[in-house]
Amino acid sequence: MFLTIVLLLIIVCEIWGITAVERKHLLKSMIYYTQLSNVAALVSAACLLLFGPQEWVVNFRYLAVCMLVMTCLVTVFVLQPLLKNSQLLLWSRSGFFLHLVCPFLNVISYIFLETPAKGAALYLPPAVTLLYGIIMLYMNYIEKIDGPYPFLRIRNQTRTATVMWILVLLAAVTAISTAVLHAAG
Repeated sequence: MFLTIVLLLIIVCEIWGITAVERKHLLKSMIYYTQLSNVAALVSAACLLLFGPQEWVVNFRYLAVCMLVMTCLVTVFVLQPLLKNSQLLLWSRSGFFLHLVCPFLNVISYIFLETPAKGAALYLPPAVTLLYGIIMLYMNYIEKIDGPYPFLRIRNQTRTATVMWILVLLAAVTAISTAVLHAAG
């Protein structure tokens, strides 16, 4: 019963944060890892409510939680220091919910209330994050997208910088995946 209440709270907070983006920009906002991780959290929480802790749901929740932790940490430790108008990242309505409240609620729920994923799921978050990164780097390369994050703007940085960002971010998401898996298990 308590898990149901927490999952409903997660769903409400995710909807509140995701829809804080102007409707005309909602689809365009899906290029952001932040939006994708929060949509994954919303859908995975709904799936857990509807289908229970089936293996695919447990793995999906694990993926979403790891992506949210990545979102939170990159926002606080990378984007916040890099961007001039960084207050919007954490203190606007959408930023507060998508970067802080929703990651916190999802992590607490996953670690303390939910059935944990098994060891093989460890590779899901790095694989999905790498796929996202490759797509965004390519879209930046062909000039279809600018960013959406400074470290994806490959035309504005050296190849060495791009490779270093890829390695650092992959190491971070792998560490997050390991930590979440062990904390919940």
